[in-house]
Amino acid sequence: MKNAKSAINKDDRISDVIKKHPESVPIMMKHGIHCVGCHAAYFETIEQGSQAHGMSEKAIGKMVDEINNAKKKK
Repeated sequence: MKNAKSAINKDDRISDVIKKHPESVPIMMKHGIHCVGCHAAYFETIEQGSQAHGMSEKAIGKMVDEINNAKKKK
């Protein structure tokens, strides 16, 4: 069971996630989210940035799950 307090979710700002969990960067890049160096990353959530790049809700969920899995392995 995931620890809801520490789990990354689609409502987290991109900049907060990459600052706390740099292992998330290659995962986002793999999914076409290159916002990691963009000024928009400071105010856009994972969901907002992903939708701006045409990702579906299902694809966003998969990416968030991958980030959480990578975070657990660290």
